[in-house]
Amino acid sequence: MSGTIRMYGTEWCPDCWRSKRVFERLNIPFQWIDITRDHEAQQYVMEVNRGMRSVPTIVFPDGAILVEPSDSALIKKLAEMGFQEAAWVPRGR
Repeated sequence: MSGTIRMYGTEWCPDCWRSKRVFERLNIPFQWIDITRDHEAQQYVMEVNRGMRSVPTIVFPDGAILVEPSDSALIKKLAEMGFQEAAWVPRGR
């Protein structure tokens, strides 16, 4: 799949840490954008989330957007894109 997966988040957000861990454990590249340091990114997140700063907001090359996804929802989307789940299965999510 061509294009970059972009994850908008904050360093203090536990859901962002969890989603980042999914990408890292599956060795899937993504672009991290900290909305506390990038005003335009913060505005974009608020625009796509009806005024809310909901993070993580993950934007995929096909235009799909996942907001605060569970690990299983994120892994399902990545599998739809052709990424292998590898041997890692999330616990309880």
